[in-house]
Amino acid sequence: MKETFHVKKHMSSFQVIILGFALVILIGAFLLMLPIATKQRIVTPFLDALFTSTSAVCVTGLVVKDTACYWSLFGQFIILVLIQIGGMGVISIGAAIAVISGKKISLMQRSTMQEAIAAPKVGGIVRLTSFIVKAILVFELIGAVIMMPVFYKEFGLDGIWMAVFHSVSAFCNAGFDLMGSPDAQFVSITAFADNPLICITIMLLIIIGGIGFLTWEDVYTNRHHVKRYRMQTKVILLFTLVLIVVPTLYFYLFEYQGVQTGKRILYALFQAVTPRTAGFNTTDLTQFSGAGLAMIIILMLIGGSPGSTAGGMKTTTIVVLFANAISVFRRREDVNCFDRRIEGNVVQHAATVLVMYLTLFLTGAFIISGVEELAFQTCLFETASAVGTVGLTLGITPGLGLVSKLVLIVLMYLGRVGGLTLIYATIALKYHAAAKMPVEKITVG
Repeated sequence: MKETFHVKKHMSSFQVIILGFALVILIGAFLLMLPIATKQRIVTPFLDALFTSTSAVCVTGLVVKDTACYWSLFGQFIILVLIQIGGMGVISIGAAIAVISGKKISLMQRSTMQEAIAAPKVGGIVRLTSFIVKAILVFELIGAVIMMPVFYKEFGLDGIWMAVFHSVSAFCNAGFDLMGSPDAQFVSITAFADNPLICITIMLLIIIGGIGFLTWEDVYTNRHHVKRYRMQTKVILLFTLVLIVVPTLYFYLFEYQGVQTGKRILYALFQAVTPRTAGFNTTDLTQFSGAGLAMIIILMLIGGSPGSTAGGMKTTTIVVLFANAISVFRRREDVNCFDRRIEGNVVQHAATVLVMYLTLFLTGAFIISGVEELAFQTCLFETASAVGTVGLTLGITPGLGLVSKLVLIVLMYLGRVGGLTLIYATIALKYHAAAKMPVEKITVG
């Protein structure tokens, strides 16, 4: 890990991030190929190990092997470590190790840390990283302690490990679970769908992890002085609330008819939270209507917030695009939000992110649908889950062929490192044209 963090100065921050994730994924894949990683003590095919490692590091949750049934305790531990690294971020882990060992952090390394956690500035980045690492461990510990009595009562001593595993998986928005059995695989946490303690704890971990460390740092610093919050914090908190309330109402009214009121509320609330971008499920998604699946796909693509454990396009991206649309409707030159002006390059980045995610999402679905001869909406659901690093599935993942698995691996990787990060890392940005091209009108809309 230290080697990932201490890089040559000629490498850009973006290159460090994408190579760091790639290196951890490959190491994880080779470890999962070891016979000791499986319960049957067999060598796992490289593609399956790579798929699992990518899903864990990219905190997605799509699996081709049931985590509880196929992987041994060693294999599950490797998966959990990969989830933790993916959730914290490779660079944050490397920075934490450097700080603990007493080594100085160079300006280049601080810049890399800034890009990795989407911090607004380099100043105070080491302190912020320390805050992030401590907060993650505290929240995960609290979640494990809360769920432990329930799991201990149900599974005995194994319940302790299960509480820790599910707490880390939930906070990191990973969606991996240990609930499968030989007779019932890939069941997620459906057995605890009626347990408010488990469901609410997992939901809170998902929300806290998905809101973003910068947001929590701002809230922690300013406490109840809401006016002092950064515009980004206000946007994230408000839009997150909207993305919980509106889908909950929809699922309650249209997808769980005939269910007892108390359970109906719990089911609807959980299903509104988990697509952004956790991947746990408490009910059978194949029973949802087409509109219900479309709602989940939209939530998966939106994802969490910047600087969080969640993937997706990010809440701020959507808000910026909506704010830009409102400005156009009102024929205003500037894009404003919470009495603050948003710069034009931010709007451009948001539009680029939207186009990239839609392109990856649709292209992947076309390929999988053509290769596997599956319904297009089913493939759209799968690719949205992959590029949004969610992990929800309609059950087709284990049966996919080579090409489809590779497509999902690429989508998970791009969804985690971010499309713009990959572009900035691969395209040389040293050339800046001194002259601008001539202007010519083009009609849109």
